[in-house]
Amino acid sequence: MVADRKPQSQIPGDRPIACFGEAITDLICERNLMAGETADCYVPHPGGALANVAVAVARAGVSVALVGGVGDDRWGSWLGETLESEGVSTKWLARLERAETPVAVVEFGPDNEPSFRVYGEQIGPTMAATSGFLHEAVTGSSALIVGSNTMVGETEREVTRRAIELARDRGRPVLLDPNYRPNRWAKVETAIEFCRELTGVSDVIKLNRTEAELITGNSDLLTAARDLVTLGPALAVVTDGTGTVFTAGAIEEVHHPEQVPTVSPLGAGDAFMGGLAAGLARRGWDLELVGEVLPEAVGSAAAAVRGWGAQ
Repeated sequence: MVADRKPQSQIPGDRPIACFGEAITDLICERNLMAGETADCYVPHPGGALANVAVAVARAGVSVALVGGVGDDRWGSWLGETLESEGVSTKWLARLERAETPVAVVEFGPDNEPSFRVYGEQIGPTMAATSGFLHEAVTGSSALIVGSNTMVGETEREVTRRAIELARDRGRPVLLDPNYRPNRWAKVETAIEFCRELTGVSDVIKLNRTEAELITGNSDLLTAARDLVTLGPALAVVTDGTGTVFTAGAIEEVHHPEQVPTVSPLGAGDAFMGGLAAGLARRGWDLELVGEVLPEAVGSAAAAVRGWGAQ
């Protein structure tokens, strides 16, 4: 459980927000496939949940860095260059010798929901490669954003726990987006266990309907948000796809965003998280002002759904 403590306010731009996690290449079939249909063409896009969050933070005008790693191949170089071009610092992005950067094959069905097949999974080694600069990265940042993907394997799990410990010791806000991906977990019960662990050591949790129901067992989203706060966070933000956004904890808000045309939902949640983090950072991490931030976060998500790629 989180002790009664208020994260130290940081001046946006003074220290970057640290996004702790993966950068991968998404190979996307840019059309909806009918049942049983085989894709005939894929287009490369930069991806990775925390890389997507970092890009959204940068586009919102707040200093940000990705803490993670890529292979020393062409995909890794391309991802690093793309992040830099977006204004994301890669000073804490390791390049692993003789390692391949992971590639995700992404396809969309008739319902426009994405499916993923990840090849060259290197999240354990890439996150372990941050150990040499982890202390500098976390203590030199204004906040830490994490997800559950770095809790799947024992190696990256321990590095994640260490990063959170460093952030909490320094009074840095810890933000969590579970970003639950069923294909990464052998058992859903394990995913729930670690998501609840991360929830208990976070100051802010942002999650979607599926994740809120998994963690709390409650299908009423406002009640689920309240339940999440009892686990530790000072603020819970629950989204319902293109529908209502609920908050609980520091303040209860209900936000009804306008509907926007959607090409694909890929990366919308990551963009929302980036907009949320950037907005709270600009307000000195005053969580009671989240109502002012929600339209910004929704705007970031709306921009993400205009194309096939997550960024």
